[in-house]
Formats: sequence, structure tokens, C-alpha cells
Amino acid sequence: MPPPPQVSAITVHKNEVPIVYEYAGRVAAFKETEVRARVGGILLHRNFVEGTRVNQGDLLFEIDPAPYEAEVARQAALVAQAQATYDQSERDVKRAGQLLQQQVQSKALYDQTVARRDANAATLQQMQAALRTAQLNLEYTKVTAPISGTTSREAVSEGSLIGVDPSSSLLTTITQSDPVYVNFSYTDVEAQKIRELMNAMNARGEKVDELKVRIHFGDGRDYNKLGTIDFTSSTLDALTGTLGVRAVVDNPDDVLVPGQFVRITVTGLKLDQAVVIPEAALLQDSTGTFVYVVDSEKNIEKRPVTVVRQLEDRSWLLADSRVIDEKGSAGSNPVSDTAAAPSAPSDEKYVGLNGGDVVITEGHFRIGAALGQLPPGMKLKVAVTTLDGKNIDRPQSGAGEAETAK
Repeated sequence: MPPPPQVSAITVHKNEVPIVYEYAGRVAAFKETEVRARVGGILLHRNFVEGTRVNQGDLLFEIDPAPYEAEVARQAALVAQAQATYDQSERDVKRAGQLLQQQVQSKALYDQTVARRDANAATLQQMQAALRTAQLNLEYTKVTAPISGTTSREAVSEGSLIGVDPSSSLLTTITQSDPVYVNFSYTDVEAQKIRELMNAMNARGEKVDELKVRIHFGDGRDYNKLGTIDFTSSTLDALTGTLGVRAVVDNPDDVLVPGQFVRITVTGLKLDQAVVIPEAALLQDSTGTFVYVVDSEKNIEKRPVTVVRQLEDRSWLLADSRVIDEKGSAGSNPVSDTAAAPSAPSDEKYVGLNGGDVVITEGHFRIGAALGQLPPGMKLKVAVTTLDGKNIDRPQSGAGEAETAK
């Protein structure tokens, strides 16, 4: 018989494991506002440097105010005229009231005087409103920044005639990029899994009200600030079949640029009682993915496993262990953490790992060579020289001989 192959192994434990989801995202401005003219005229001045930062209320453009100043003066004169007419009608009403008391004037003439007074009051209010409109138009000749942010190039040059229609009123655009939004999307299945993980964590007492995101650039660098998911769409996109998600991220140094493509990692989720194995322990052949498990007598078993996903450290998260029959139907109850692999009937096989299972991580080639020399119906023993990263004594000579399977 060949000597037992020397291998390294680890002991599987069920622990709480951080789960992350990674997506492609795109940076968008927190606010992007078009600065438009409210009144038409000749654009006299631009009072900012294109592409620089401006503050809310800063004077950006000046439109020729002369015609609007003249209109304010004309409306002010009309208000004064209407005021004088109203004042005269007030005096007429007082005199008519005295004459009515002295019974030298009829009630009808008194009513006519009151009606003229009320009409003059309405005319005065109309003129005052027109004056206010003229004053507003004069104020609109000074175009100020509606928000703080970075300006784009000017859309109209100084000296140009601008209007108030959509095609000629645009002057510039202001972009607020601190903070910024990062838009991405995930499938409805992933959204359901994320909700299940959050509900499970809350049930364990770990309060999870919001998820954090980490941003990665195309050159491999990580952004030094975490973002927070503040919006998830309630409906699926009809074209992509995904849910839109948005995160907000602080951007004080303008490192993130609107329109930039980035990678998004959703963090803060944890899965309890999870089985994770190193990348080196997972093997694959024509039958699927599997691992080599070492029992208490140092016999090896080829154990099929179901892979869920690869984690950030390149280890593999496995699905819950279960017993299935040869036709592929799964048992209803998963095997508990402390239970050993059941002695399944001949038409069933055990799939997955439990806490306490010993899995080989190094020496697969030697195992394959030894299995090729092993007589049919016999089990292969191995010599575990390293367990959980610690060296252990090698077995004595002859301890690893193959034994006949019962």
C-alpha cells in the first residue's frame, strides 16, 4: 500500500460572517440648477469666472436695466395719479354724507359717490400691483446664484440679446458636488436577500436602519469616506429588471466628479451561523464542487458542497448542509451545527459541511495520486501534518494504511 499522503487541513466553524454586495455605479451631482434669465434684454456683464465656485446669492449676470427703470418710473406716476383720484373720492364721500344728514342731497347721489370711491380704490390697487411687477422685473436684471456650487461655461456671451423663452434664457449651470449621489442598481432577488439579512440582524439585536457603501475607483484606490444608502426604488425598471438605488457621499475635496463611473460595495450586512471555507479547499470536477473531509480515523471523504458566493477575502460561503437522495430531492430539515454526518441509507448522500468538520486545504494532488493506486472498496487514510495553521506530530509508520470499507 502507498504511504498516507501528507496534507494540511482546517476545522470548519459556523460564525457570523460579513456579507458584501458589489455593483457598478455612477456619480451624480447632489444638485444641478440651470440659471435662466427672467427678463429679456441686452446682457451687459458676467461677474464670475467660468468653472469656479460661487455662493448662493452671488451676482452672476447683469442685464441692461434702463428700460425697466423707465417702466418703474411710469408705474410710480400712475400709482400717484390713482392715489390722488382715490383721495378726492374719499373727500367727496365725506361731503355727500354731510349733505345727506342735512337732507339737502338724495340717498341715490350719496350711493353713486361711494361707488366712485370704491372703483378708484380698485384702480389704485391695480396700479400698485403693476408697480410691484415693474420693480420685480428691474430686480431680475441682476441674476444671482440660486445655490452654491461650481459654474459651467456661460451659455450666452456679453452683449447678446436674451429672451425669456426656453431656447434663449439659459445663462449657465451650477453644480453642487458636496455631497454627491452615487446611483446603482441591484436585482429583486438581491434586494430580497438584503432585506432578509437586515431583518435577521435586527432580530438578533443588531440595529440596522441604513446601509453603508464603500467606493472604489477604476485604478484600484478606495475613497476615504463611506456613503449611506438613502433611496431604493419601489418598482422594477421595465428595461433592466432591476431596482434603482442611490447613496449619498460627502465630497468636500471634489474627488468624486459627477458622471464618473465607480465600483460600489454595500457593507454592514452579516450572516449568522455561516460556513466559510478557504479558496484552496474548494475543488471541482464533472460532478460539481466538492471538498475532501477527514473523519476521526483520518479517512478522507469526497463531500459535495453548494457554493453561495465568494467573499471579499476570496473565501467561499457555502449553503446549509442537507441530505438528498440520489434523484436530487433535498431533505426538509438542515443538519444541526453539532450533529455529525448522518448514516444515510444507500439511496441518500450528505451534502455540505457542519461545524467541526475537518477539510483539507493542501495536498489535493497527492490525494489524487494515492486514490489512483487505491484498490476498489478501500478507504484512503491521510497524514494531517498541519491543522488550523499549527504543525502536529506525524503519524507513526504504518498508521495510514488503507482499510477495507465495511
